Amino acid sequence: MSKEPAQEGMLSNNAYDLMAQLTEENQSLWRIKNNYKKDAQGDQEAMDFWNFLEKDKQDHIKKLTELLEKRIKAQ
Repeated sequence: MSKEPAQEGMLSNNAYDLMAQLTEENQSLWRIKNNYKKDAQGDQEAMDFWNFLEKDKQDHIKKLTELLEKRIKAQ
């Protein structure tokens, strides 16, 4: 991994992009857990999909967090 370009106290565009996507993934996961799964009760096919997507979002969040941590520490 190459060092992020110095930007005088600001995040690099790359780190900012990772952080923005992390925010999107977290918001999506919250909606799945707090809205979509409740709305899907009684529809097993939809519930199976939301359960799958919930796990997928958790994996994305974990990977994005790891990437972002490395880049912030490198600045």
